[in-house]
Amino acid sequence: MAAPDIQAEPTAAVPSTATPASLASRLKHAAVEIGFDLVGISAAVAPDGLSRLREWLAAGNAGEMAYIQRRLDAYADPARVLPEVRSVVMLATNYRTRDPLPLPAGAGRVSRYAWGERDYHDVLRERTRRLADVLHAERPDCRTRCIVDSAPLLERDFARRAGLGWFGKNTMLINKRLGSWFFLSALLTDVELPPDAPHDTAHCGTCTRCLEACPTDAFDAPGRLDARKCISYLTIELRGRPIPESLRSPLGDWAFGCDVCQDVCPWNTKAPVSGDPAFAPAAERDRVDLADLLSLTDEEFATRHRGTPLERPGRDGLLQNACIVAGNTGGPDALPLLERAARESSSAVREAAAWAERELRRRHADCAADAGFETHDVSRPGPTDVTAGLPSPGIGNGD
Repeated sequence: MAAPDIQAEPTAAVPSTATPASLASRLKHAAVEIGFDLVGISAAVAPDGLSRLREWLAAGNAGEMAYIQRRLDAYADPARVLPEVRSVVMLATNYRTRDPLPLPAGAGRVSRYAWGERDYHDVLRERTRRLADVLHAERPDCRTRCIVDSAPLLERDFARRAGLGWFGKNTMLINKRLGSWFFLSALLTDVELPPDAPHDTAHCGTCTRCLEACPTDAFDAPGRLDARKCISYLTIELRGRPIPESLRSPLGDWAFGCDVCQDVCPWNTKAPVSGDPAFAPAAERDRVDLADLLSLTDEEFATRHRGTPLERPGRDGLLQNACIVAGNTGGPDALPLLERAARESSSAVREAAAWAERELRRRHADCAADAGFETHDVSRPGPTDVTAGLPSPGIGNGD
């Protein structure tokens, strides 16, 4: 986690005589000039979704994300993030660029938010600091803290209170103009600013496309996500622990993250394309080449992905994902790659490679049988079967 980004300017500057309302207006105009697409202000009160968060955690839906439970008390009060906080300035940044291109053979799909050259955390942190500078120029004695996924703050709750959107049935915050293709960041301050009207009305109606489209059936009900089944969690947050076997085939070609529940949302079909160069798709960042990924050493992986979102799951996590994608979509040419992965030090990678090899051989046998060719018994362990001696894959929550 990044160190607290708290700013307190020297008191020598002359404070502005701007009223709270005019100061809020000045901040909103500055936010747009800096590059934010939406800005709203909420009072620094207890978040509305705290009880839902507690219920969600009690049901085990956080999976291996134990840090959420550890910081539960801090989520209850934004003053635990910035003492004497009075206002939360919520900021949204559109990251929708082009639509995904057809995926070539031998590649795994990457979620849209990771297509840029830089990690969005770094981009938004810089911009939020610039907005904090505007506030410090007006109120030299004020204190601020910039938040980009780095503190126990329920950003979506405060964004709804600040009028930026409503909670969709897929738990995403949705805005009528931007859909849900936007990042959230926050500027906390001890300056009391007039809050905006909360967004109290949902506009999903009877639509359930996001719930029905989820490949792993991760939604228990509208607005209730079991992270343990979510492809984004499985491919990013599980951090190299074995992905349950029952969820491997539904992963399909997703090697990092998942956009399915957002892709099918009608509000996202109307969302504008961002012209922000910070999020312009870098060359082939919308995919990973499975052969290339499976051949990277630890050092090469660190060099290639340092400072990008793909660094988060680590090499073992991405290699496990790559093996599963190869098992779901690959052909016989993927077998040598899987044989190499079967010699990795990570048991999760080795087990995923063994599973993928079995899937490829089974699919090859089925295709041959459909074509009328005689085949050998591929269910019998062959020379590259590496499951002997390995522990059984973990199924469920950390088993």
